[in-house]
Amino acid sequence: MGVRAPHPRPRTPHSQSSNMRFLWLSAFVVAVDQATKAAVLQFMTPQNGVPRSIPLVGDWLRLTFTENPGMAFGLSFGPPGTVTVLSIIATCLVAGYIYQVRSGYAPYVWSLALIFGGALGNIVDRVFYGVLLDYGTYFTGHVVDFIHVSLWRGFIPDAVPLIGGAYMELFPIWNVADMAIVVGVVGVLLFHRPFHERRLAPPPDASDAETPAGDGPEWPSAAADGTDAAPRPGSEVDAGEEAPPAEEESWVADDSSDRR
Repeated sequence: MGVRAPHPRPRTPHSQSSNMRFLWLSAFVVAVDQATKAAVLQFMTPQNGVPRSIPLVGDWLRLTFTENPGMAFGLSFGPPGTVTVLSIIATCLVAGYIYQVRSGYAPYVWSLALIFGGALGNIVDRVFYGVLLDYGTYFTGHVVDFIHVSLWRGFIPDAVPLIGGAYMELFPIWNVADMAIVVGVVGVLLFHRPFHERRLAPPPDASDAETPAGDGPEWPSAAADGTDAAPRPGSEVDAGEEAPPAEEESWVADDSSDRR
């Protein structure tokens, strides 16, 4: 008869807080993003309406101040504030998903934390910058971009539908929050397979959860009716010999008394 393994310990507040450590990474992304944007707004404000651009590595890497009122690549639609509301909804969905998988494969969860932190960083711009910089209302702020990485620029061939002949520069100007989102998306693509493999792995067999008591088989100490239990190996009566019946023992005793 085996002894069932103990049930898993219930989660304590300490263990739950340890599973939420990814929030420190999200908070770090928001802090660095907002600090760099504050520095850009302080030292790179446009002069006479002309944006400033500071070369770092030739024309490949520059610091160019710009503001994006819409989504990625400057796309925008709907009345003012629509993009901000949609961004908040999407970020809330990401937060809910992270909470569900917070105990999962760590690299996957930390990648999601980068996406969450980057989304929060840009939401701060959209919600508050219109009021803080005195050019609009809440939810109508522009995202501050300044990291200008120019991998390629030139005219698109005329054979390309719709955009043929247009001038294009890759990549657009972005910020720390955008970088965190891109790195997080790459991490999710790299680590989603091991994450789902571990999550869908079958639980261990029930037989593995039972272990024998002690180092050997479990022996009953006494029978239910109070009689002695079967002897264990190594006791006075050898396991390979049978104990003499009670009647035979009594006959041997009577025969010895008659001879006396």
